[in-house]
Amino acid sequence: MGRREDAALLLDLMERASGEAPALWGPMIGYGRYHYRTESGHLGEMFLTGFAPRKANMVVYIMPGFDGLENELRVLGPHKVGKSCLYLGRLHRTNLDALKALVSRSVDLMRQRHAGSHYFSAI
Repeated sequence: MGRREDAALLLDLMERASGEAPALWGPMIGYGRYHYRTESGHLGEMFLTGFAPRKANMVVYIMPGFDGLENELRVLGPHKVGKSCLYLGRLHRTNLDALKALVSRSVDLMRQRHAGSHYFSAI
C-alpha cells in the first residue's frame, strides 16, 4: 500500500469517524467546521478534524489536543504528537480501530467545547 492508498483509507475512515463530509482546506482535508474567537479578539474558522498527506508523514489534526486520549494513543502504533498534530508513518503499522476512536472522541470533544459558540457542520 502506498501513500495514495493511505490517503484514500484516511479519507473514508475520518468521514465515518467524524460523521462529516470531507472538504479541501488548502493542502489539507478537513471534516466539519467551527468558529472561534481568540483572547485577542481575532475571529477564525477551522475544521473539527482533518489530515494532510505530507512527504515525511501523514498528519492527522486532533484539534482539542491529546489530553484524555492517552488510551487510544497507547495502542495506536508508531506515532509522534505535537500540540494538535498526530504524525503517522505508513498506515499498515497503525491500529486503524484506535485511530478511528481517537478521531471520533476528538470530534466529540470539539463539539462539546464549542456547543455554545457559532459551531456548524461542513457545507
